[in-house]
Amino acid sequence: MKIGIVCYPTFGGSGVVATELGIELSKRGHEVHFITYKQPVRLELLGNNVHFHEVNVPEYPLFHYQPYELALSSKLVDMVKLHQIEIVHVHYAIPHAYAAYMAKKMLHEEGVYLPIVTTLHGTDITLVGSHPFYKAAVEFSINKSDAVTSVSESLKKDTLRLFNITNDIDVVTNFIDIDKHTHGFADCQRSMMANENEKIITHISNFRPVKRIQDVIQVFYNIQKEIPAKLMMVGEGPEKEPAEELCKSLGIEDKVVFFGNSNEIDRILCFSDLFMLPSETESFGLAALEAMASGVPVISSNSGGIPEVNIHGLSGYLSEVGDIDDMSKNALSILKDEEVLKTFKTQAKDQADKFNIHNIVPQYEAVYEKTLSKCMQL
Repeated sequence: MKIGIVCYPTFGGSGVVATELGIELSKRGHEVHFITYKQPVRLELLGNNVHFHEVNVPEYPLFHYQPYELALSSKLVDMVKLHQIEIVHVHYAIPHAYAAYMAKKMLHEEGVYLPIVTTLHGTDITLVGSHPFYKAAVEFSINKSDAVTSVSESLKKDTLRLFNITNDIDVVTNFIDIDKHTHGFADCQRSMMANENEKIITHISNFRPVKRIQDVIQVFYNIQKEIPAKLMMVGEGPEKEPAEELCKSLGIEDKVVFFGNSNEIDRILCFSDLFMLPSETESFGLAALEAMASGVPVISSNSGGIPEVNIHGLSGYLSEVGDIDDMSKNALSILKDEEVLKTFKTQAKDQADKFNIHNIVPQYEAVYEKTLSKCMQL
């Protein structure tokens, strides 16, 4: 198949998933065309089966905000005709599904039929999509897609609750390339980050309020009072500076490392003993899955799709959102006993294997084939 993929090209989960999906599809013999405003951060190699087409948005003084949706629609039309793209897979309802539908209508005028598969990732539904200004457009885009997938059962339920959806929604979960998390390096240089007797706790996110960054700090504060420990904070966002200030006020700034965005996530997870994800909500919890794939147990909230990934008492523990005391107790119950920690690390990796990319990508291929077959019958 010739597949077009539209996504955000940034460090966010949806962009990472879309990029990894496209790369795996190319390995399986499909021709993949990424269409976005910048080369995706994890798209390292272009080749015969992987192509990138940049969406340029001209600056016009007439517009207060430059019309990306218009530029994307036009680029999709051009690329579909030039490369005979058979199906377009868009990640995020707004603006991508909306732009794809406009491209589809323009192509239809020229006798070209373009099926659209839309994957819902989370904030396009629960945050952006539910806003009164955008709700009608999101609902329209979902219902006009030829196929719709959701990354978790929880997100599917939220979508059906928030919108009047007439389309079917298939749950195709996020995934992980287990092979990439089987560390090839013999020494992950743990000694650079902590002393031998110190446990390493890690958090990775975009540091938005929904991630509850201060809860991470407070839980770590409780942990380090009981056992020697270090905290690795990876990411950038509006909550980073308040988190740094909280560390200073608690007197633990020397035990917390703020990395900013990093391309060495695998190495950081390699020397981690515990991962924390106390989010207000998560449509899936991809960061937790990446940690588990590296054999790192997870302390998390029980919100959204997280319980579908992190299994309580197996790969880690779940707590109510904001329950710092329970999270601290659960973390210490894992970290204080080396045998318990070892067991949880093994179980976390085994749980992650259920989401192996080689198990999930065939599900997307089945969606494409079903969609193309259905469209050919119209």
